[in-house]
Amino acid sequence: MQFMKMKNRRGVRPVWIMYALTALLMAGGGFSPSLQAEVRLPKVFASHMVLQREKPLVIWGWADPNETIKVQLASERCEVRANDRGEWKAVLPAMKAGGPCTLTVSGSSTVRCDDVMIGEVWLCSGQSNMEFGIGRCRNAKEEIAAANYPNIRLLMVPNRWTPTPQDDMDGVWKVCSPQTVAEGGWDGFSAVGYFFGRELHQKLGVPVGLIDADWGGTRIQPWTPPEGFASVPSLKHDSELVQLADPRTPLHQQRLEQTLDETERWLDAARKALTQRELVPTMPTFPTELLPPHDVQDATALFNGMIQPLIPFAMRGVIWYQGESNDGDGMVYADRMKALLNGWRQLWGEGDFPFYFVQIAPFNYGGNPETTAELWEAQTAAQAIPNTGMVVVNDIGNLKDIHPTDKQDVGHRLALWALAKTYGESNLVYCGPTFKAMIIAGDTLRVSFDHVGGGLASRDGKPLNWFEIIDADEGGWMPAEVRIDGSTVVLSAPSVKRPVAMRFAWSMLAEPNLMNAEGLPAGAFRAGNVPKRDLLVMHVPEAKNYQLVYDLDLNRLGPNITCDVDNSGRIHKPFDRVAYFLELQVADGRTQYVYVSMDAFTDKLDQLGVPTLASGAHFQQNVANLDVYSNVQGIVTGTNLAGGNIEFWPNNYGTANSANVPNASSDTYDFGDEPTDPPDGYGCMQVHNHNARQTLFAVNHWKEGSRADLGIGNQPKDNPDWTFAANAGSYPMKRLRVLVRCK
Repeated sequence: MQFMKMKNRRGVRPVWIMYALTALLMAGGGFSPSLQAEVRLPKVFASHMVLQREKPLVIWGWADPNETIKVQLASERCEVRANDRGEWKAVLPAMKAGGPCTLTVSGSSTVRCDDVMIGEVWLCSGQSNMEFGIGRCRNAKEEIAAANYPNIRLLMVPNRWTPTPQDDMDGVWKVCSPQTVAEGGWDGFSAVGYFFGRELHQKLGVPVGLIDADWGGTRIQPWTPPEGFASVPSLKHDSELVQLADPRTPLHQQRLEQTLDETERWLDAARKALTQRELVPTMPTFPTELLPPHDVQDATALFNGMIQPLIPFAMRGVIWYQGESNDGDGMVYADRMKALLNGWRQLWGEGDFPFYFVQIAPFNYGGNPETTAELWEAQTAAQAIPNTGMVVVNDIGNLKDIHPTDKQDVGHRLALWALAKTYGESNLVYCGPTFKAMIIAGDTLRVSFDHVGGGLASRDGKPLNWFEIIDADEGGWMPAEVRIDGSTVVLSAPSVKRPVAMRFAWSMLAEPNLMNAEGLPAGAFRAGNVPKRDLLVMHVPEAKNYQLVYDLDLNRLGPNITCDVDNSGRIHKPFDRVAYFLELQVADGRTQYVYVSMDAFTDKLDQLGVPTLASGAHFQQNVANLDVYSNVQGIVTGTNLAGGNIEFWPNNYGTANSANVPNASSDTYDFGDEPTDPPDGYGCMQVHNHNARQTLFAVNHWKEGSRADLGIGNQPKDNPDWTFAANAGSYPMKRLRVLVRCK
């Protein structure tokens, strides 16, 4: 599988062996080159490579200690001396585009790189959508057959993570041809990288060198060097963990010294216990935080193995396509991007080189559909980092495939950024519409945009979609009617009288149709102040007479139920009524709710919440005088309704209607089921109106967290009481409140 949300799996290994190996790497091949008599270059320098035009060219390698090294590239010459470790570095002056030429490095032996071109060099990095090879893209056969570009050169960095920074890698420069572009990797060279480089080569008329360094399913942290984490204050904790794992840092050395002291004290105590035939105290364990990276997802692991060997090879900039594996980070991802880029720029020493990246595509990533929108927001915010730009691809994704095959347009849009911002091509529209400002105008919102190009337009000719607005006083997010007016859109909705906020494409499934006349789409954004209001207070008049006992964020469901608010110890008066208020935010942003109150069925406050085994709650009985308020279509509302019954238990249960609940079926899970063993089983918390043949609400299988069953009203298909729905993760917001009316 090329994509997976891989978690950090830093487990305990044979720690002393791991630590010893790290020490050996530190002393030998991990941080310094192997010393050998013959002159050697890192493999990033080789025949058929492209060197960056118009920048000083750093050439480095290894030789005998203190050996004199002569470097010649075309007519440029330089002479340097290796240090006492055999390391040498030469800097040649900037050169204009051209070639082929020869790089010669000589000392006790000679290294020769032929067919060297001078042009534009770009690093292509990220996860699987960058790794996605040309052999998998749209029209792959035709694209490969046409890939005859002798002045495009390709270098694929082998996938490799390491615990310490490496000085070399095993990639090979190749001349771009139908054969070489389809070799290696994930069905060939990076499709995005190739299409990007092809357009630059065609438009600029100079050689282009592309370095493909990517790994599917990886997070951004393993690509980030220690210097990057240290540069972002909000990532202080991450930086400290990286330092603890690095034997070169004072933090690691201090913690190791502490561990050694503890171990020595234990040894003394153990020897004493041995001589006195007493119990030996427990041996201290080696702190796992002192272990170096030992998983592909560990911070710095991919930087060490795949990026460090390239530094400081001169290049123009970077294109980046990553983020799917960090979905869920929210705005923290913007800081992580800043750390990555700060670290790379610092170590390359070329200033703020260009960094153009792709916003991840719409896809059913699972869980809260707004989580991906929050990552999009973070990616958008990352454009505040100097000399960066973002490509939006919400019009060329595939909701059923996390790897859309249209990589041609992705490469083209990245090239537009580079041509406009790096190479200074004027009068080029390189970006889709971006949010500029929002103005409230009575019952409408007017939103203005930058980068409108030849004007705002609908991609499919249909009314603009995925715009939502919210009222200041009541209601949730409502789909907006949209009218284009110059470089602005005007938003309104019949039910929204006082709009105060808007959002656009705020769902992982959003494929909006807003673009500019040049065909570049707008990305997700939101604006305004979303009102904070309580639907219970707004829509349930009797709630003012009730006291809150429990308030539970159902995102926190699991084997152990912990309420956000627990007032059970503060309510000492007897109560005669019990009420439940359940809110579920659905995928389109609207919030469904149901309020149901009834005559008290117990006098114990601790049995009113989720009926876990520990609570002792187990109720299967009728309840009297239901008061029901709800905005869910079809629910019978009213006061003093007859026909109420509850099913509260921690047990498994079956479909048999052993309690003879009126209108219930013995063939399906509904409002008349039978609890069975084990007593600490599936779990059921349901309130019904059996006269109306309705489940009012259900909270089942809470131990499963995001796979619990939640619902208001009858489930449209399958079991009416939501048994086996496993749908809790589909609700971005889910909240249950329990209240009582004291006498």
